[in-house]
Formats: sequence, C-alpha cells, structure tokens
Amino acid sequence: MVSPLPFPLTICGIDELPSHADAGVSHVLTILDPGWPDPEHFARFRPHRRTIWRFHDIVNPADGQSHPTEADIRTILDYGEALRAETVDHLLIHCHMGISRSTATAVILMAQAGSGREAEIFTHLRAIRPFSWPNSRMIGMADAMLGLGGVLVGAMRAHHCDIARARPDMMHYLRGSERGAEVPDEEGGRTDRPNDPLPVSPSPRGNADS
Repeated sequence: MVSPLPFPLTICGIDELPSHADAGVSHVLTILDPGWPDPEHFARFRPHRRTIWRFHDIVNPADGQSHPTEADIRTILDYGEALRAETVDHLLIHCHMGISRSTATAVILMAQAGSGREAEIFTHLRAIRPFSWPNSRMIGMADAMLGLGGVLVGAMRAHHCDIARARPDMMHYLRGSERGAEVPDEEGGRTDRPNDPLPVSPSPRGNADS
C-alpha cells in the first residue's frame, strides 16, 4: 500500500543509523530513554532538522521510569501538523531498537494523515519494518485523541497477532516482560485481555530540536 504520509519514511534503531546517512534524510525524530547518551552518528548525515523526545518504552507506570503520557502523544500530533507546512524530503524515526516507540510514533503520524486507513497503515508498517511491536500505551492514547473509537487499537492488536505468527521466537521474551499483556494467548490467535493504556493526566516533558 501507499503510505498516508506524502514523503518517504524510514524506521530504525540506533545501530542502523549509519546505513541511512546518505539516504537524503531531511527530518529526524529521535526517541531515547531519559539519560541515554545522544547518538553521534548524525554528524555523517546531511543538514537536517532533528527533534529529540525522551521517555521509556513501557506501557504501565513504574517507579523510576517515565512512561509515555498524553502530553507526549499531543507533541507527536503537533509535530505531524507542523510537517504539513514544511518541505519534507525523507523522515527518519528511530528509538533504541526501531521496534516499539519509533513504530508507534510512525503509526500515529500515519493515522493522523490517513484516517479510515488504519488496517492499511499496519500493512505498510510491516512492509517497511517487518518486525515491529508498537507500544500499545501510545497507540491507545492516540486512538482516543484522534477520536478513532478503538479502530486504531483494534488494528494494532491484529498486527500483534500477525507478528506473533511470523516471529513466535520473540513471544517468550515479550511474555516475560511488562509488555506481556500485548501478546496473543497463542501465536496468531486473538486475545481478549485488555491492553489499553491506563488513563493518565498530561505531564509536559521537555523536547529539544537540533
């Protein structure tokens, strides 16, 4: 399928960044754990606009960790709105592994631009990032803020089932983590366990452009 975004989109992890230095990237979204050192790879990229967000890749509040909040999702949506007024040659979104926070952010931006195409969005995500496991807290908040009535969350759950069928080797790891509620009860089977994010109050967090 064709992406709802009117420009090329790349998703990757930190270790993959050097391979995209000559890809004509004009905009970068960096999502890192708080306190994680900033990657040095961008010195090799052509001039670009880079935005940095910091929160942990968790779906439940935990002591000593910063979970994604409604304020973070609003920042993503505001970023998507701002891109409409800019010339974007190529957007690169990365987190640590290019699996969860970055893929959730990509889905949110595509859902904002392509309402009504939620299932197609995840098909496109699998095409550009075959192993992806979007953060369900982020997707649930975005679904509510975009007024999608659970359609985006449903498409994410179907995507998780597709990935579980394709990569059963990764499900044991996910089941043993705090993301276990996102994993289907059986590889490729649907789950009735709720995995919507907990309601939280917005808590603004600093963002940096460089």
